[in-house]
Amino acid sequence: MRTLLVLSLVLTAIVLLLAAAQLPHPRNGTGPIGSGRAGEGAIAKHWKVAPDLDLHLARYKVVPMPLNAARLTVRERRLIGQLVDASQCLEAIFWRQNDPGALTPYRQLEGSREPLDEKVRQLLFLNAGRFDLLDENRPFLGTEPMPPGHGFYPAGVTREQLETYVQAHPEKKAALYSPQSVVLRQGKDWETVPYHVAYRAWLEPAAQALREAAALSADQDFARFLRLRAEALLTDDYYPSDLAWLDLKAPKFDVIFAPYETYLDDVLGVKTSYGAAVLVRNEAESKRLAVFQKYVPEIQEALPLPPADLPSKRGLQTPMEVMDSPFRTGDLEHGYQAVADNLPNDPKIHQEKGSKKIFFKNFMDARVKYIIVPLAQRVMSSDQAATVSGKAYMAGTLMHEIAHGLGPAFAHVSGKQVDIREAIGPTYSGLEEAKADVVGMFGLLWLTGHGYLPASERQSALISYVADMFRTMRFGVAEAHGQAELMEFSFLQEKGAVVRDPASGKYRVDTARMAGAIEELAKELLEQEATGDRARAERWFAKYDVLARPLYTLLAHQRDIPVDIAPVFSFPVKVQ
Repeated sequence: MRTLLVLSLVLTAIVLLLAAAQLPHPRNGTGPIGSGRAGEGAIAKHWKVAPDLDLHLARYKVVPMPLNAARLTVRERRLIGQLVDASQCLEAIFWRQNDPGALTPYRQLEGSREPLDEKVRQLLFLNAGRFDLLDENRPFLGTEPMPPGHGFYPAGVTREQLETYVQAHPEKKAALYSPQSVVLRQGKDWETVPYHVAYRAWLEPAAQALREAAALSADQDFARFLRLRAEALLTDDYYPSDLAWLDLKAPKFDVIFAPYETYLDDVLGVKTSYGAAVLVRNEAESKRLAVFQKYVPEIQEALPLPPADLPSKRGLQTPMEVMDSPFRTGDLEHGYQAVADNLPNDPKIHQEKGSKKIFFKNFMDARVKYIIVPLAQRVMSSDQAATVSGKAYMAGTLMHEIAHGLGPAFAHVSGKQVDIREAIGPTYSGLEEAKADVVGMFGLLWLTGHGYLPASERQSALISYVADMFRTMRFGVAEAHGQAELMEFSFLQEKGAVVRDPASGKYRVDTARMAGAIEELAKELLEQEATGDRARAERWFAKYDVLARPLYTLLAHQRDIPVDIAPVFSFPVKVQ
């Protein structure tokens, strides 16, 4: 009884702690980030501040992402307003998951007009923390390194400690490895708090806002999904609402709203972070997706892996939506700006139902215009850089998201079926992003090779694929996408599919060698996932995640080209 009482008190204390701060949003305009005179600022009296804040801020290109409200009815605008309100609640949770220690300086800097304070606060918002997510997670405020456990685990906990504990207490494994639990240390024991308990202060108002949005929806299927998702927030059981989400038919409005991704968890690689995106359908672009949807089963069966490791995709849903996103929060808002998503991540749902691929058209257009094309013009041969296009990039992104749902659904370790994330551990995020890249290009080559897409699009797609690597490698190996594409680039160079011209220092794609190199790499990555061989995956990335000096120097000279965008919405993001 005493143990239960103590645990109850601990849970109550955590809920109160997580509910502590109410903080406003610093970026509510479209002016340049980082403008202002040099100044000491109050922050320097309490924290060590990186001396190169202007370089950190220069990595972002501010891009307005407005809501086109003119084409919406009054009721539809109210619907979007409720979805925005619900999404604000997930923003509050994400800060506490990512870097709870950032909330105090963020609050202290509110209202300061000292240039240094303003720059620090802008960076705190851009990263939802004190660590630059586009610069190997290096601290710009303070000196401590980013904790691998973030807000999911006690400070200093290691994977080995938890694995040893689970061996002695197998009955605790399900709770400790749950994607939706916060881990606590209780003396020599480990306990957990479910997300719906730990974050109830924000999940209850989020659920209420979703219910009010459902009451405004003219689409009854979407309304049903919103009500089910509201219930899931308060139980951590997302399965029924995920199924309802996949059943939506060409919705005019949609929303990503859940703890889905595991990018933050560098301890066990299983804890999910909250994120939200409000979506409005881009009808013209959505209609172009039919050919990609049609041949998903055939691409799965063509992969270089034994059939036993390739569950059939025949009869499963592969809904695809091209949407504009006028508002995002949580893990979809900070650091790396995703242009597409493949969700949900639950392998059980992948087997039974499939997954949904969402493409954020306004974010994709901004990435191509402000980053990929300018960078390709600098680092690739001029004739190949001229073939990089938004259309080819869109095709590659489509196949990347499709490929997240291809390959094995589970790993087979010692004769047992195991979740791939659990088997691979922290390396999983980089491995899965690389698999999606490479298997996606394998699928695109399959489509052009079988005449389902014009053969003339093949070369532009391959060159645009490599052009995007130069963008992504600038994130460094601490970020999953950067880790993935650096490995891919190094492998393709080793195979002679990407070559450097020693005279100009620029790169070319040998399109004749690409197909063989992509198939070889796809086979390797698929086998790593199918076998759940953690050591093999770690050795592979250690070998190929090396940025050669000539490439490092070339990319370092492109600092005037942004690394990513900083979206500015019609609705200010609030940090509560």
